[in-house]
Formats: sequence, structure tokens, C-alpha cells
Amino acid sequence: MSGTVTAVSSNGDYSFTKPNRESVRLLAGLGVEGDVHAGVTVKHRSRVAQDPTQPNLRQVHLIHEELFAEVGEEGFKVAPGELGENITTRGIDLLGLPVGTLLRIGASAVLEVTGLRNPCLQIDNFQNGLLKQVVGRDEAGNIVRKAGIMSIVREGGEVFPGDTIEMELPSGPHRPLERV
Repeated sequence: MSGTVTAVSSNGDYSFTKPNRESVRLLAGLGVEGDVHAGVTVKHRSRVAQDPTQPNLRQVHLIHEELFAEVGEEGFKVAPGELGENITTRGIDLLGLPVGTLLRIGASAVLEVTGLRNPCLQIDNFQNGLLKQVVGRDEAGNIVRKAGIMSIVREGGEVFPGDTIEMELPSGPHRPLERV
């Protein structure tokens, strides 16, 4: 199973969106070089307020480009980086991956999938009503989060749009993604 990187984004300042870049450098154990969310411990403001010593399981945020087309059918216009992701992908069912999946990107980078992004109200500040498009409920009433996945950097490297993404599923019973 493989996919493609369609865009890479980072921001050294806290803001909802992240500008697209020609490339991003992933740093093992830290995240995206120069990105506000890079670090060994949590950087997300609400999590820092709870416990700043928590490990950072949200070093790199990935979103599938197919989500943009899906919300576009409901009248929303979203482009890569605008939902705060670092890597926009195509051709991978990110939301269906189990915890611990390794994503080998480009020449040397390796990410380990940790869980689902838990979208917040900032999405509605970006475009009113968009939050309901990326968080909903299935027929059984379970919460469904569609705003991408989170990962940690196992092996660093430079990532470019157009890079191939190869997936390596973990051995043993697969655990479905939960919010992190």
C-alpha cells in the first residue's frame, strides 16, 4: 500500500493554518524542524495547560487530500495546510490505519502513527460549519473524527511534495486509532 505527499506545511508561530513549503525536515523524536508543535513534550496549548510533561504524540499532523473534496461537496473550500496539517497525502486511507503503522516517506523519513486528531472549535473560526463536516457520528452513535492523524518521527529526513509514502502495518492484533 502506498500513497503520495501532495503538500508539506509548517509554521513557527501559533496559528490555525500553516503555509505550504517546498519541503519540510523531520527531526527524529521531535517533529517538523521550525514548527511550533515540534518537541519531545506536548506543545498543543490545551495539553500544555493540563500537563506540560506529557510526551508529544502529535509531532506531525497528516491529512488526506480526499477530505478537501468531501467537504467541498458541502460548499467548503479547503486547501493544503489550511487545517493546520504538516503533510497532505493522497491515496492512503489514513483514518483506517492502526496505531503503530510506520509511514516511510521519501528517501529516509519514517513516521509512527499515534492516533486521530481531535478537531476543535478553531475549525469553525476558520470556516463556520466546517467542524460538523470533520467530526460527526456514525449510525451507531459513535464519534467519527475525519481531520487527519497524528504521528511521531522515528527517523528524520526531508519530505517534498511528490514523495512516495509506503505503509508498514504493525504485527499482532491491530488497534484502531483513537484521539490523541
